[in-house]
Amino acid sequence: MTMEGTRVRQNYLAIVVAAVACFLLEAGWYSFFLNGWLNGIGRTREWAMSSGVSPALQYATALVSAAVIAMALSCVIQLTGPQTVWRGIKVAVPLWFGFVLTTWSTEYIFEVRPLSLLGINAGFWLLGMIVMGAIVGGWKKK
Repeated sequence: MTMEGTRVRQNYLAIVVAAVACFLLEAGWYSFFLNGWLNGIGRTREWAMSSGVSPALQYATALVSAAVIAMALSCVIQLTGPQTVWRGIKVAVPLWFGFVLTTWSTEYIFEVRPLSLLGINAGFWLLGMIVMGAIVGGWKKK
């Protein structure tokens, strides 16, 4: 992919590592905030265990989604400046503000969901995007 002379070269190993790191962070984050998250969505632990949705599908969706975000972050990092850890973080944070926080905030205000739930969900994505941005930004393809 090119844009005005800038060639984007995806480092798929870095993308996979970033996606797995985000996935593991997500597992820890939601384990830590499980009760607050369940209260925020108005559900119980029993409901979550018996929802009928395949855990394999849930985990695969989370991992693939993280990989797509890592790939998008990699593109934006490369197209907007030097590829470094710091640049990855500097790209991830405004993208989070511009797309994730705004989308979730709009959804939550119309769904009348608690701000604590917004903090749990959007807070995870802030950290997740920072981690992925740092990894794909700092890991240059040889």
